[in-house]
Amino acid sequence: MITLELDLIETWNAETDWEAVCLKSLGAAIAQTRFGGLAKKKFDLSVSVRFGGDTEIQALNKQWRDKDKATNVLSFPMMGEEELGALANTDDGEVLLGDMILAHETCTREAEEKGISLENHVTHLVVHGMLHLLGYDHIDDTEAEAMEALEIKALASMGLPNPYSD
Repeated sequence: MITLELDLIETWNAETDWEAVCLKSLGAAIAQTRFGGLAKKKFDLSVSVRFGGDTEIQALNKQWRDKDKATNVLSFPMMGEEELGALANTDDGEVLLGDMILAHETCTREAEEKGISLENHVTHLVVHGMLHLLGYDHIDDTEAEAMEALEIKALASMGLPNPYSD
């Protein structure tokens, strides 16, 4: 089971059920990976998601990635690939997968530029962030294509279109 710790700043629309959006997105993301069976184990897979702002995410991006600019989502995994693989032998307790943060201003601007709802854009970004927590990356073209394919499948499972198509 996936458990979520959600932290929301005031600028995010309180009318949207961001907890439901996150839980659905996290579940869809993990289901597409080699770790899909972990969501059915007796232990809790715990993820923390902060809905923050550009200033906060820019500071984190500078501190952890040496990039002095805001971005839409950052993920901070708590486990490496070997540790994730070893979870198949665990049967109880709580496993902290990691943390992610989204930036309101950047996410809102990107959604408007794409002509999609903020909720759908955040859904994609939470899927993307969860894949990072599970060890996926997009450093080179091969990794990027594999990660994008998982994102597309996860979003399709929720009835959302391919975010990479024109």
